[in-house]
Amino acid sequence: MPIVFAAMCAVVYGIADYLGGRASRVTASAAVAMIGQTVSGVLVLLLVVSLGTPVPGWPTFAWGGAAGAAGAVGIACFYAALAKGAMSVVAPISAVISVVLPVVVGLAQGDRPLAIAYVGFAGAVVAVALVSGFGQAAVAAVPARVIGLAVAGGVGFGSMFVLMERTADDSGLWPLVAIRASSVPLLAIVVLASRTPVRGVGRSTLLLIVMSGVLDMAANGLYLAAVRRDLLSIVAVISAMYPVSTVVLASRLDRERIHRSQLLGMGFGAVAVAFVTLGRA
Repeated sequence: MPIVFAAMCAVVYGIADYLGGRASRVTASAAVAMIGQTVSGVLVLLLVVSLGTPVPGWPTFAWGGAAGAAGAVGIACFYAALAKGAMSVVAPISAVISVVLPVVVGLAQGDRPLAIAYVGFAGAVVAVALVSGFGQAAVAAVPARVIGLAVAGGVGFGSMFVLMERTADDSGLWPLVAIRASSVPLLAIVVLASRTPVRGVGRSTLLLIVMSGVLDMAANGLYLAAVRRDLLSIVAVISAMYPVSTVVLASRLDRERIHRSQLLGMGFGAVAVAFVTLGRA
């Protein structure tokens, strides 16, 4: 069941990214992130209160808040890198780091999967890099500052995966409330500092933004459900396959071309997930 949750998490994350990307074509990406996360934060708070889940201790709020902050920093750095550099360089860097970091932390804290899982880890890194854009048309040299922003984005996303795992197993969905309680103010600061306009969003775009935020929150919940039942290194690798569903949706709905390298990456991803699943100790 944890593997199913992790796979569902990857699919839902990818759909959320696709919807957010569509909305970002007509509205500033920082505003998209802030509005979507604000709405989903309110909804998850109402859900938690209605479920009557006991309020957990402060460590869960601290870890959840740190996860939200890491995610917000990751989004801000990633969007800034995309605005200044080639996506075929920025996206693979961030994606690979977001995979590698949780695996390294998981192994360091005692995860001991079977040997075949390590082959899956390596395959997952290759898969995510290829699906995210590595191996497409050559690009001009990217400035070191942009590379640094891409790395920071990956560290932010990977850290969010690690920090979410530290929340209490019996805390229900409260960690999601803590995540939004820290990420929304940080994103608001980014919007204000960059003077990003947030008014005048059309209804259709607003619907995309809200759906993106809600699905992102749902994916976080699926990740929590998975990582509470299995190894961090295993769950993080499978959850990080989210670029696949984004690329598939872009191909089917927007008629974007899927490059051969991306198809190869999807093949690597399928094999990697199989190996990681078989390698569960």
